[in-house]
Amino acid sequence: MSKKAPKNKRILIFNVNWLGDVLFSTSALKALRQAFPKAYIASILHPRTIEVLQDNPNLDEIIIFDEKEKNKHLLSKFSFVSALAKKNFDTVYLFHRSFTRSMLMALAKIPHRIGYKAKKRAGLFLTQKIALPKGQIHRVDYFLNILRESGIDCKFSDYEFFVDNASREKIARMFEEEKVNKSDFFVCLNPGGNWNLKRWQKERFAQLADRLTLEFKAKIIITGSAKDLSLAKDIASQIREEPIITCGSTSLKELGAIIERSKLFISADSGPMHIAAALGVPIIALFGPTSAHITGPRGKGKIKIIQKDVGCCIPCYKVTCKDNRCMKTISVEDCIAAVREIIS
Repeated sequence: MSKKAPKNKRILIFNVNWLGDVLFSTSALKALRQAFPKAYIASILHPRTIEVLQDNPNLDEIIIFDEKEKNKHLLSKFSFVSALAKKNFDTVYLFHRSFTRSMLMALAKIPHRIGYKAKKRAGLFLTQKIALPKGQIHRVDYFLNILRESGIDCKFSDYEFFVDNASREKIARMFEEEKVNKSDFFVCLNPGGNWNLKRWQKERFAQLADRLTLEFKAKIIITGSAKDLSLAKDIASQIREEPIITCGSTSLKELGAIIERSKLFISADSGPMHIAAALGVPIIALFGPTSAHITGPRGKGKIKIIQKDVGCCIPCYKVTCKDNRCMKTISVEDCIAAVREIIS
């Protein structure tokens, strides 16, 4: 996963663990490349997020760290540190506030260790401690702020995702088999999410699919991971015209190839929604218990965020809420109105 190293600065980013957050970090990655065009830049990633940064032209190397599996035990952590020390990085930016991560970077003898101040001991091994931003800011700006406070100019605030040609060719063949043409009003519905209370009701996704087919002659594809397959089939069983289901049958890059050919992407707060934003695809984003201000989509395409004032604390991030009226209040008609607004 590495390219030939230029003889210049060697910069490392210790990244976060979730797809969306790693996507958000690509803005900082681009800012680093612009500031140090000849530097060797690498990122430490959790295995599940590798595809997010693969093919990114601002990155020279991906280094895998899996603290739950491969690097779970102390001996494997020391092996990781030993291998990292041989790479001679001079600077590491820690995007995750963690005592263990900053300690590992110190043990790897990286002289400049930069990250946010944290309560208790998490920032003990940092050589430059950045004050946490005041108030709530978007996660893109949260990462960029580390660079700005360390003296780097950051002019770019959108995030990026790169699709490879092999993935495009595979999806082109799939579309040909499914008789999906470039002129079709092709809509992606993404009903999944990493916790249930962020999800819109499956019945409403089915109703929305029927309205899109009837009123806009749309062709529907349901996207998601393998764990969303049962949900997708349940939705499909309620739709008049059979949709295409790709849950669990595509890589992240292939999902990107599907999304970039779509005319519209409709989803709750999720990683695939941010891939759509990175690719400039028009988005209708359905937000409930999470903050659109902090993790809302950013991109060059048209974006419509639907989030209702339902009289309770929004965002709340309550995973045990028994009401979930913030998502239930979003109607099919709200989405149809947003579709009309986007395509007008």
